[in-house]
Amino acid sequence: MPDQQERPDYSDVEARRRTRSGRTMTIGRRLYYFAGLPLLRALFFVFSSTYRVQKVIGQDIASRIVADTDGVYAPCYWHQHHVLCSNLLKGWISRGFKACFLISSSVDGEVPERIARAWGAEVIRGSANQTGALALRDMQQMMKQGVSVVTTADGPTGPQYKFKPGTVLMARIGEAPLVPIACAADRAWYLDRWDKFMIPKPFARVVLAIGEPIPVTRTASPEEMEACRQSMQDAINKLMTSSQQALAGNGLS
Repeated sequence: MPDQQERPDYSDVEARRRTRSGRTMTIGRRLYYFAGLPLLRALFFVFSSTYRVQKVIGQDIASRIVADTDGVYAPCYWHQHHVLCSNLLKGWISRGFKACFLISSSVDGEVPERIARAWGAEVIRGSANQTGALALRDMQQMMKQGVSVVTTADGPTGPQYKFKPGTVLMARIGEAPLVPIACAADRAWYLDRWDKFMIPKPFARVVLAIGEPIPVTRTASPEEMEACRQSMQDAINKLMTSSQQALAGNGLS
């Protein structure tokens, strides 16, 4: 067996980096992120402050979740919708919702981590490919402390709109109801990558949608977990369609 001192210290995010990636946290990159973070946060604030929320579908559900100070939940949305949905959760956090974001252990996660922590959220750094078990352990510990864990359920590499079974497993371990969330914007930029990441343009009209929580019991069988996974995938897609329809109807539908 290897000596204890030779084992990686996985509390350090550097030990969680993907070995297949040649990108490391160099001094130059640290300086780049240090200088770019204030600018990115300023842009996020300016953009989000101009968005016109046309409608919030399921506002009563959101209010019920935030008011449940003793409850632990697992909010989920597609990677494409991170800008709007994370901003929605930022509002929940300001109202007392205890949240933790699962963020990639790659260097690309450095800025999102700092932004999330600035909101008052906890952060778990993990890779689905290399440190999934460690991330799952960390999520379980967070939920035991009464903190809800937020995930982009088709991330970090897709396929797009495919709800990953690992999220259901996490909710099962923590006995945390899964909460489907989606959104739509009438004007946005879409990045040329697997998730078609959406950045709503300034003054865009947006619709946010929250669905009823879907429970996962600790004793759920593999078949029940798969049924839950499919239900969540369908729920998020349905909320996305409802959001788009509400925009098309000028928020009157």
